[in-house]
Amino acid sequence: MKLTKKKYLQGFAAVVILLAIVRWAIPEVAVPKDDKPAVRSEQMENAMQEETTIAKEEPSIVEEKPSIVEEKPSIVEEKEEKPGIAKEKSFRSLRRDGSKPHRILSVPSYKEAFPDTNAVQLVAARRWGVSPVKNREDAEARKKELVYVASSPFYHVDKLHQSIPYLVPRAAILLQDIGQAFFDSLYVKGVPLHRFIVTSVLRTQEDVARLRNFNGNATENSCHLYGTTFDICYNRYETVEEPDGPKRYQVRNDTLKFVLSEVLRDMRKQNRCYIKYEVKQGCFHMTVR
Repeated sequence: MKLTKKKYLQGFAAVVILLAIVRWAIPEVAVPKDDKPAVRSEQMENAMQEETTIAKEEPSIVEEKPSIVEEKPSIVEEKEEKPGIAKEKSFRSLRRDGSKPHRILSVPSYKEAFPDTNAVQLVAARRWGVSPVKNREDAEARKKELVYVASSPFYHVDKLHQSIPYLVPRAAILLQDIGQAFFDSLYVKGVPLHRFIVTSVLRTQEDVARLRNFNGNATENSCHLYGTTFDICYNRYETVEEPDGPKRYQVRNDTLKFVLSEVLRDMRKQNRCYIKYEVKQGCFHMTVR
């Protein structure tokens, strides 16, 4: 088909008319890219002004909206009242002051961290302790040398069968310091407070003689005879909570054992005590230094 001058002019005029119609229908086409946001913003402002005008003219619609907003807080409150895993995670992830808790690391090996045998502890017991106590009557006569050890806010003294609750002052101070350090460590790690349990304290010679009949670990020359030694159980703990307060989430004994082992390791590194990890007896056997 041969393109004539007349047909070329007719086609050009048709294209110009088409572009004019497009520009009239869609003004944004003729605006440069950099100016388009300004055009959009003007359109948005015009739309908002129109909505404001409509809202003023129809107040009934605006008055109904607050009722929807007021209902939303009730949904949030219902979520907060439901106990569950989310609350436990938030307690573990943040302390009361909003700071993140320290990590629980424990020790690489209990036997390697607490290797002090009875022979090692006996040297310190003889240095800092009293002469071996014969029986209960002899212990009562030693009150000037020994102090009574009862349960405290930081630890619990178990019902004693083969020992009596007496220690030399140096050992009693060590026990108190361990209890306070254990509480501090639980707090900074975001773990609910627990008291560890003291299972054995001062033993008389009569106690040791009876104990050797059924306890293979008991020796005739026990460090417990000198009032310098005590045992802390690592597989039982007492939860500290308010009588009328909310129930705490359950903490595994292993977790508490990890924290306690960190505290004891630090005490041993400070040359405050010797410690032996007792597997059969389930306790940390320690003597003050």
